[in-house]
Amino acid sequence: MNFVATGIGAGLVSALLTAVIVKATPLAAMLYLLAPIPVLIVALGWDHRSGLVAALVGGLAIALILSPLSGLGFALITALPAWWLAYLSLLGRPGPDGTMEWYPVGRLLAWAAATAALTIIAAGVISTGGDYGAFEQNTREVAEAFVNAQFAATGAEALDAETREQLISIFSRLTSFLSAQGFVTILALYLWAAGRIVLASKRLPRPWPPVPELVMPRSAGLILVGALILANFGGFVGALGLALSGAFLMAYALQGLAAIHDRTRGRSGRSFLLSAMYVLIFVTQGILMVALALFGIADSTFGLRRRFGTRPNPPPTLST
Repeated sequence: MNFVATGIGAGLVSALLTAVIVKATPLAAMLYLLAPIPVLIVALGWDHRSGLVAALVGGLAIALILSPLSGLGFALITALPAWWLAYLSLLGRPGPDGTMEWYPVGRLLAWAAATAALTIIAAGVISTGGDYGAFEQNTREVAEAFVNAQFAATGAEALDAETREQLISIFSRLTSFLSAQGFVTILALYLWAAGRIVLASKRLPRPWPPVPELVMPRSAGLILVGALILANFGGFVGALGLALSGAFLMAYALQGLAAIHDRTRGRSGRSFLLSAMYVLIFVTQGILMVALALFGIADSTFGLRRRFGTRPNPPPTLST
């Protein structure tokens, strides 16, 4: 029953980190962003059932502190995605030689993308009660705030009404796409950070995987194609297509980034090259991620590292 006690503790800590958002301060916002970490830590270091207990306890605590809807939102948007990724991380099976084969990191990244997209849409459905008109209004408000912030930051003169309305319409349509992109990055960072913490405590059941060698399964490409088709529909179906498209494109960009880390290992000037790449990503506001996503797609589809790399064997997830 040790997993129950740890789950209760993690759930209360996560709920506290979530509840401080009502303070509306920069520190409260930073603490709020850390809310999934306790769930991930107990699920990875003790038992995945600890993560489920944490989700239940945290949801109940938030429901009592804030509101029942907030408690449901915590469970579905913060706790359960973290638990699910931790659960997948610890899946394993004995191999033919008796050694344990752990769930491939490439598949974990694909699941992080799918989880991010589904969570974004679930949040929209819950917050609007399934009313797509209200969902559109919410995305429009987010787009208006984004456009206003962008032009306030650049100090540009006010746009004419027609151009401003066109920009708001574009960004309103892309809200699910962009939100899913950001969320899959956050989930991947959370899982990595929690894994390192649990590894340092010597409670991580699986050995630390070679993250730079990750390759998503080829089936992820089919999901991306299907998502791009769904994005042409209206309603929540189209929003789901956009969310999946954004999430999987970002996942492929992360794979492209991992591939560069992998291919530059042991080479002179590696630190300078990687530093310059990250600076370019920051300066171009993520535009370089488009090229990385295309590289990731090609790497997954055609096995670029297997064909042109120096490693004699392909990464373990390439054949999946």
